[in-house]
Amino acid sequence: VLGDSILKGVQINPKNNHYYTKNDIDFAMLSETYSLTITNESRFGCTVTKGSRIIQKKLEQGLDCDAMLMDFGGNDCDYQWSQIAQDPTGNFEPTTPIALFRKEYTALIRLLKEKNIVPIITTLPPLEPQRFFQWWCKNLNKENILKWLGSVDHIYNHQASYSTCIEEIAQAEAIPLIDIRSAFLTTGNAGNFMCEDGTHPNSQGQGLITQVFSDFIKKYIKTT
Repeated sequence: VLGDSILKGVQINPKNNHYYTKNDIDFAMLSETYSLTITNESRFGCTVTKGSRIIQKKLEQGLDCDAMLMDFGGNDCDYQWSQIAQDPTGNFEPTTPIALFRKEYTALIRLLKEKNIVPIITTLPPLEPQRFFQWWCKNLNKENILKWLGSVDHIYNHQASYSTCIEEIAQAEAIPLIDIRSAFLTTGNAGNFMCEDGTHPNSQGQGLITQVFSDFIKKYIKTT
């Protein structure tokens, strides 16, 4: 497993309002139930570009695994909000523009295929845009940021476009896709499963991810 803070299990500590790792995605249960050996090397802030460098290095060192589960996009689609707050008339690109994101992710998937490693990718949990805005822009000029955004809803729609891109990549490359996003949306209130920052799943959300993974593994084992 190699992804960002979602799969690393990062949450907000209610005691001090800081980030900490409390991973209730039950990889241990999944390992035991399905006789798997799972190594989770997800990292806070990881993008598809960083993930590609990490995987290439591991391959050079003799990485030996049957499959690679990846969760990229959340950090790739983010902006430098402090810069936007200073100049709302400027032109700003996300960390990884979506065309580059598609190109980098596709290249990484093809590299893994060449090494006979099955690439498995996930969609993105939906953002809670108002919480996201309040958390990430709390010490910035929110009025300027809103001038640039047009609407807080743009945060949601922008991140959703990366999740759609992930679905398209999975289809184009004919690889397994785990649809985390739909699982959150079909609850009827995805915000109940998210931390105060509107982007990291809380323990309840991590439990939902565990169930999605379990359902995927059961189906995948039956069809392979």
